[in-house]
Amino acid sequence: MSRKATVSAPSNIAFIKYWGARDLDRAIPTNASLSMTLDICRTTTTVEVLDEAGADAIQIKSDDGALTPAAGAFNERFTAHLGRLREHLGFTGRIQAATHNTFPSDAGIASSASGFTALAYAVSAAFDRVDSPEEMSIRARLSGSGSAARSTFGGYVTWPSDPHNPESPAAQHAGPHIDLRDVIALVQHGPKDVSSLEGHRRAATSPHFATRQERLPERTRRVSAALTSGDFAAFTEALEEEAIELHLVAMSSTPPILYWEPGTLEVIHRVRQLRTRDGVPCAFTMDAGANVHVICPPTSEDAVAAAVSDLPSVHGVIRDRVGSGPRHETEHLF
Repeated sequence: MSRKATVSAPSNIAFIKYWGARDLDRAIPTNASLSMTLDICRTTTTVEVLDEAGADAIQIKSDDGALTPAAGAFNERFTAHLGRLREHLGFTGRIQAATHNTFPSDAGIASSASGFTALAYAVSAAFDRVDSPEEMSIRARLSGSGSAARSTFGGYVTWPSDPHNPESPAAQHAGPHIDLRDVIALVQHGPKDVSSLEGHRRAATSPHFATRQERLPERTRRVSAALTSGDFAAFTEALEEEAIELHLVAMSSTPPILYWEPGTLEVIHRVRQLRTRDGVPCAFTMDAGANVHVICPPTSEDAVAAAVSDLPSVHGVIRDRVGSGPRHETEHLF
């Protein structure tokens, strides 16, 4: 007998970043983070549990519908998390799974967040489990992807929810909130050279790591206040300050990590030009990758998308918005 379920889960973009861990294997963060759950950038995962012995089988579904076996580090992390989920549920059989992203993987758009969240939910759904977003936040985090802790909630999300307990789940940020869009300028072809996991591992070797930690509480307060007040100018200042400082830490780690490509700087300069010369409210941020997230009010979205699309280094644009959390799907991947 088999049981099958399919769930899609959103990615997210962090305004205050998770970078550096107290315990990397369990993704216990050094600092709290604050993110916006996305809507268009999602991972869909189908899980089938089989009451038979044998190795798990994980496949990746391409945009043209082809299924290919997962390989390399992705397969290792996916299989390892399946093992944790199986142990949690007391299941000893075999699991088949397939996964598909609506956006590029390993390119600074938090594909591990959406991927491991979708996996955790799909496995639970295959066993007819209905768990709270808080429970799923902890379960998704145990994949080793801290950003996955945030993707179990929609809207704006803080993680951990208890500042005195770094192992606590994520929680929705208290509203009301300003409405924002995320125009993602794709400048990177293929996966980044250094994984986020390795970036977290090197973070504390930077001489700027401790300084960033000292500055984060006040910066987080500024971002939080701007989200609720609608002060986009204050939001812009804190958001860009945080983005640059995170990459300063990465660039000064041992050995250094250079996520930026020439196109990253080209987009950053265009965003600043849009804001200062053309009067278009917009702000840039980047996660661990070269691609640039341009955050803006809905009224700026068309102008931002048109401006960055025209740049020679930009090979695609994703127009995203604030989204909801994971959802069950009726159409399976296999």
